Amino acid sequence: MTLDWWLTYLLTTLILSLSPGSGAINTMSTGISHGYRGAVASIAGLQVGLCIHIVLVGIGLGAIVSQSLLAFELLKWLGVVYLMWLGIQQWRSAGALDLHTLAGTLPRRHLFRRAVLVNLSNPKSIVFLAALFPQFIIPNQPQLAQYLILGITSVVVDIIVMTGYATLATRIARWLKTPRQMQLLNRIFGSLFILVAGLLATAHKA
Repeated sequence: MTLDWWLTYLLTTLILSLSPGSGAINTMSTGISHGYRGAVASIAGLQVGLCIHIVLVGIGLGAIVSQSLLAFELLKWLGVVYLMWLGIQQWRSAGALDLHTLAGTLPRRHLFRRAVLVNLSNPKSIVFLAALFPQFIIPNQPQLAQYLILGITSVVVDIIVMTGYATLATRIARWLKTPRQMQLLNRIFGSLFILVAGLLATAHKA
């Protein structure tokens, strides 16, 4: 893999990570409600989900999902239901402002697991990787090394971008002065989760 080829992939995955999606919404809502440490646990969970997708694409299961309508639809509707549930939970959240208390009532391991499921339940992610990776794999060069380079690049870029979202979220939290403001923000993020679920429901296998 040449440097130019890698830089092209770097730009592509950066644009993908910056695009507001369920991962970014989850990171920001967690950062506001549970502080930076809670957001770090969430980011780690997102990366585990991403790594699982990368491994599945590497061993060929990503191609099955991208080619099988049944597999795609099953994963899609599981994702829709899960995101809808997250949205309803976020909408119904109390307008508490004590981040330390909130973090204590919802352990970071729970935030981690939730983020893993957020990434795993998005079939468009694995389909995108299954379509994108082959475009940057040079056939006459070692395949494993190239997959590792692309996979590590994706994870590192996503960590940096999600850390930026988490930092922004914790700064927004400092401006929240009343429970009513926090409740309003919870409802905004809850609505965004539901919106993403709706968009996912309309997704079709390319």
